[in-house]
Amino acid sequence: MEFQKAIHRALDLRRQYERKETELYGAPATDRELAQGFAGDANNLVKLVQAERGELEILNSRDKLEAQLAHCLWSVVVLAHMHEVNLETAFFEAMDRLETHLLEAE
Repeated sequence: MEFQKAIHRALDLRRQYERKETELYGAPATDRELAQGFAGDANNLVKLVQAERGELEILNSRDKLEAQLAHCLWSVVVLAHMHEVNLETAFFEAMDRLETHLLEAE
């Protein structure tokens, strides 16, 4: 899936959640609340990685790992949008910096 297409899909879903959160709670979740949710998702991701390594027993860990990675990506996309970060540009710039760092370490 193209990067921008994935971003648009994630943001469309976020808008749907914002409407539901406003209906249920009077306001959409804040960036802080979404970041806290992401931290929980990342913690769950660690456990699923451990399960995939055989260090923990979690039923259907592979399926859950795939879903959790997607949830984490969704959170990153939404948080980037909320903070007006061009995620595509930031990603490729970060990859360039990592590559430069790797080459300098040789």
